[in-house]
Order: sequence, then C-alpha cells, then structure tokens
Amino acid sequence: MNIEHLKLFVRLASTHNISMAGQDLGLSPAVASSHINKLEQSLGVRLVHRTTRKVSLTEEGAAFLPHAESVLHSIEVARASVGSGSVSPEGVLRVTAPASFGRMHLIPALKEFMTQNPNLSVDFRLSDCIVDLVEGGFDVAVRNAELKDSTLVAKKLASDHRIVCASPEYIKQFGQPDKPADLYNHRCIVLHGVETWPFETPRGTVNIKPKGYFKSDNGEAVRDACVKGIGVTIASTWIAYQHLNSGELVEVLRDYPLKSKTNIWAVYPSTNLLAPKVRAFIDYFNELYGHPPYWDLHLK
Repeated sequence: MNIEHLKLFVRLASTHNISMAGQDLGLSPAVASSHINKLEQSLGVRLVHRTTRKVSLTEEGAAFLPHAESVLHSIEVARASVGSGSVSPEGVLRVTAPASFGRMHLIPALKEFMTQNPNLSVDFRLSDCIVDLVEGGFDVAVRNAELKDSTLVAKKLASDHRIVCASPEYIKQFGQPDKPADLYNHRCIVLHGVETWPFETPRGTVNIKPKGYFKSDNGEAVRDACVKGIGVTIASTWIAYQHLNSGELVEVLRDYPLKSKTNIWAVYPSTNLLAPKVRAFIDYFNELYGHPPYWDLHLK
C-alpha cells in the first residue's frame, strides 16, 4: 500500500476536495485523483463519493480512515526513532481541549505554531466533555482536571491556580466572606462538576458545598456572572486574570487557599515513543505559557 496515497486520503477526508488536498501535498488535481483511484483499486472498495464540487467519504472510507491515520502515525514514530528528533512534524494533528481554555489560550497562539511547523495541519475539537482519545482518534488532549486514567501519558503544560473571587459591586452590596463557612450565607456561583470547594485551613481541609445561587456548565459564563455581581465563585486564574488585573474581580478568602491537584495537562495515548507532531505541540505550548504561566505574572 502506497504511503503517499494514504497521506492524500487522510488529507482529503479533512478538506473534502481532491484539488485542495492534492495542492497541500504538492500534487496536481489529475495526479491526486489518480492516487485516490489507485488506493481504491488496491483495497477493492470505493472510499469516496465524488461530485463536481466536493467529495465525501463512503461508509467504507469512514471505516478505513482511522486505520490510515494509525498507519501514518506509526510511520512517523518509526522515523522519529532513528532521526534523533530531527524529523519535521507532518500530517494532521488532532487535538481536543476544553472550550474556554482553547478559545483563550490555544487558538490565539496557533498561527505561530503552524508557521513553525509548515507541514502540519491541525484539527481541533473544543468541548468541555471528556473525550476518549483512542476512540475519537485524537493525538493529544488538553485537560485542566485531576487525572485519573493511568493508561494515558500526561505532560504538564502549566499550573492551574484556582481562587475564590467576587466583583467590587457584589462586595459593596453583600460584604465578603471572612472564612470558608461564611459562604453558606453568600450567593455562590457554581460550575457544574465543581460542586465541592475544598479549603486549606489551620485545622485541615474544609469542604464547602454551596447551594448555588447560579449554576452553569461553562467557565466563561461563571466568570462573567461573577463580574456582573451575581455572586461569589471559584475561578482559575487563566480564565479570570484579565478581570482580576482590571479590578472587575477581587480575590477573597486569601488566607484560605483552595486545595487542588489540577494543572493544565497535555494527555496522549501511551506509546513507546512520542510522535514528532505531539512533541512539537507540547514543547511549543509549555514554553509559551511559562513557569509561572503568563496569566499569573501580573496578578495584583
């Protein structure tokens, strides 16, 4: 089976256009079409439906796609094993990431990453749901939660510092809590999945479960509700740093830090050798965020 034909097929599955897929690989439309025909002939099935404007995968093509991607991934890893890290990342990098973090801290930096890796294309899925990497065919996931799946490999990209905050408007109207237990008497904004707020105190960990004056499943919605004075909430500094620096949000309960094991992680399926495209992604964003990360550098 011709590797160049597989590369073209995988690219075609992303672009849905033979001419565009061929152009990305330096092939004329006629040669690209010929490559797809030869691949179909070698497999004995039709992989794509062709129209005058675009193509789509057949049922057989959709079933074949993850296997083609797996073959290309294995070849890339094999090349890297004898290339001393000199292999240029290429192919499609499939990434899944939390929606808010992706929009705020991944997408804005993608242009430079892709400029540094011109043979790489990127396929992003931004979702707050935890996606199965292997089943979904992803190369890497960015996560900001405590890790539990031991079958995956995790590399820390940055710290995820969480604080309790409120707006000056809210504090003026309702005052601010002096100790964690005071939160039971305050209007709290709760992010679904973070219903328990663990605090470090001189007497050990204290877990607070606010009833939730307002709840949301989106971190930016929780932050914005807090900015508008709806209540007190937990927020990661990466999502609230601009509002903290501008004074729209104020940290409260400074003497009682939240107990958290969360960080910003790059997670990928276990392999004997990290694929060059995944290594490039991890190295780039790890350096970009810094230690401490840039969102914590100028906090008041």
